[in-house]
Amino acid sequence: MSNPQMIFVNLPVRDLQATRTFFAALGYSFNPQFSDDNAACMVISDSIFVMLLVEPFFQTFTVQPLSDARRQTEVIIALSASSRGAVDEMLEKVLAAGGSEPMPARDYGFMYQRGFADLDGHLWEVAHMDGEPGQ
Repeated sequence: MSNPQMIFVNLPVRDLQATRTFFAALGYSFNPQFSDDNAACMVISDSIFVMLLVEPFFQTFTVQPLSDARRQTEVIIALSASSRGAVDEMLEKVLAAGGSEPMPARDYGFMYQRGFADLDGHLWEVAHMDGEPGQ
């Protein structure tokens, strides 16, 4: 059996230490092997990582200008949760750590989801699915 494919989401951040503190408050850890003054490797799971890169360092990977996630949406990162309660618990942590909830919770019957903006305005969704659409 082959190893699962890994994903590394790269996000530009203004203040790396504040961003680390924010995500640590949500319960995430960091891989020190891939973290330094320019980057923090946040561990989501065994195969999902978020590379939080200070803006000048992030800029070295692209010739395009960086977007300001506080003004434009570049991506929404969606994460699963084990229950509706886990979704609400995550949002409680987000709000206590200084994040915001730009939209109200959404309940589609088969899926319950809430979203948040991190300190740099990047959008995240946390969802619990119980069933399938149309059931």
